[in-house]
Amino acid sequence: MPNIVVVGSANTDMVVKSPRIPGPGETVIGGEFLMAAGGKGANQAVAAARLGAQVTFVACLGNDVFGDQALAGYQREGIDTTYIVRDAQAASGVALIVVDAHGENSIAVASGANARLSSTHVERAATRIAQADVLLVQLEVPIEAVRAAIELAHRSDVPVILNPAPAQQMDAGLLKQVTVATPNEHEIKVVVGQQDQNAAIAAMLDAGTQTVLVTLGQQGALWAEETSRTQIPAFQVRAVDTTAAGDAFNGGLACALGRGAAMADAIRYANAVAALSVTRMGAQPSLPTAAEVDAFLAQASTRAAR
Repeated sequence: MPNIVVVGSANTDMVVKSPRIPGPGETVIGGEFLMAAGGKGANQAVAAARLGAQVTFVACLGNDVFGDQALAGYQREGIDTTYIVRDAQAASGVALIVVDAHGENSIAVASGANARLSSTHVERAATRIAQADVLLVQLEVPIEAVRAAIELAHRSDVPVILNPAPAQQMDAGLLKQVTVATPNEHEIKVVVGQQDQNAAIAAMLDAGTQTVLVTLGQQGALWAEETSRTQIPAFQVRAVDTTAAGDAFNGGLACALGRGAAMADAIRYANAVAALSVTRMGAQPSLPTAAEVDAFLAQASTRAAR
């Protein structure tokens, strides 16, 4: 099984299913309420664990009931929580999410303890990172912690997947150490300060990132390397909640690459994980198992052969 280290955020998601997402100053009477574990780092860690990876999660939780519940949940998933820090000075992170009738969402996050994850915390996991098949990071924790993780992995020739969300501009020195970047079509423009998508892709590759995968929702993913551009189509499903689709994609990609899959096959696998996730409500509750993904891919192959 692949050995994956995830460094990132952990939140409790409070989700309201609403006919539509409210505009500024507007109140919309919603329907179903769901409270579930979330946070980009935690979602990706759980996604990879359910797909059969051996996962170590490096994160920071508050010393509160939400932190207790989150930690217990990760342990139930078989995730190594040795390097999760409990902080008595900050509450655990919380996300308020509204999901409309088409499965689209609007999210506000109170970072809490996530903002206190430091490079020192990450460096405690240096040996585990050096032994990993893949390091997976995002940007919901301080950039100093992300930088420390990437540099540790790079020194040990461990492939780095960077999901640059929420987007912020990043320096070329850090992007040079990234093996695969997985921004969406909006994030990539912010990361390199380019408003044209093709120019943004070129800038990221010029900085030294080996592979750029621009995730495009229902349109799949654009796979870009120095001499090629390839569109990998998404699987068409009926979406009810897209909250963790990107995280599902990244967890699936890390697992597939960690098992040694070719990039095209890894992207297809990640697309399948994401497709299954949007057919269910919630972040971590929506993440599929390896058996579910295998069955989904088998059905897709059967349909394609007809």
